[in-house]
Amino acid sequence: MPNPLSLDDEARAEMLCYLVVGELVSMARTQDWLNTGHLVELSRIWMHANGAICDWQERIEIARMAADLAPDILATFGLDTEKALTALFANARRLDYRLPVVCQIHDRCAARLHRV
Repeated sequence: MPNPLSLDDEARAEMLCYLVVGELVSMARTQDWLNTGHLVELSRIWMHANGAICDWQERIEIARMAADLAPDILATFGLDTEKALTALFANARRLDYRLPVVCQIHDRCAARLHRV
C-alpha cells in the first residue's frame, strides 16, 4: 500500500527541479547557496503551491539532493544571472515546463532520483 505522505516519482522530480532552480537563484543574487532552512522553506512553498504532501524525511532528502546537484546544473547550463533565471518561471512560483532548458534540468533531476 502506498504511503500517503510520500510523493510519486514525478512530484519528487518536480520538487527537486524547483529546489535546484531555487539554489541557482540564490547563487545569482547572493553569490552563495541556500542554507538548509531556506531549502526546507522552499520545499514547503512548492508543496503548498502544488497541493503536495510528504513527510519531513523525504523533504530533507530532496533538499540535500538539490544542494548536491545545483553546482553541476550551474556548470552545465550557465544560468548565473537573475535575468536568465527569471525567464524560467511562468509566474512567480511555477517553472515554465514549455521551455527546453527547464525540461532538461527536470530530466537531470529525474535521472538523479533514479540513482537513489
